[in-house]
Amino acid sequence: MAIQYPNGKIYTPNKNSLKTIKKDYTFSNRGKTLEDELNDANEYYLLHEIAVIYKKPIPIQVVKVDYPSRSGAVIKEAYYRTPSTTDFNGVFKGKYIDFEAKETENKTAFPLKNVHLHQVEHMQKVSHQDGICFLLVRFSALDRYFYLPFEKLHFFWNRMLTGGRKSIALIEFEEHAIEIATRYSPRIDYLKIVDYLKD
Repeated sequence: MAIQYPNGKIYTPNKNSLKTIKKDYTFSNRGKTLEDELNDANEYYLLHEIAVIYKKPIPIQVVKVDYPSRSGAVIKEAYYRTPSTTDFNGVFKGKYIDFEAKETENKTAFPLKNVHLHQVEHMQKVSHQDGICFLLVRFSALDRYFYLPFEKLHFFWNRMLTGGRKSIALIEFEEHAIEIATRYSPRIDYLKIVDYLKD
């Protein structure tokens, strides 16, 4: 059946109007960063009394503050006091948890330049005290998440220091890390892996 305008002319759709717009209804299109997703997971763990894990505040020293009004202050100059260690820490089932979270747009490898020497040294010290340390990596272009235990990170770090490759290939994550399957709530249930590995 032909559609007609009120003036009697037959409507002929233009080719561009027939194109369908593909929408991405997945979680990856909602604008959340890995840090946001981990904060959501940690709130879930706290609310359900599973664990107490927080994002560490960045240690800064404020040097200059302007007071443009009685109710507001604007920081004009500040410096990092000391290099921050890792992103998150806390306690889960009586064990100290300490980990770094990183994202990469790279589809084939995670550049080790995204991790700093002082972070690796800190994680090594925590591991020596029987704490649980790991690296969480999100390949954002692929929407894939990996849990890399510190021992494996340390291996790849030492490989770089001895002249080897300066990144961890995706295929190496698939072989040496544990992929985190996303779910509804929390989206990234990383403590399920911690629980599995600590037994």
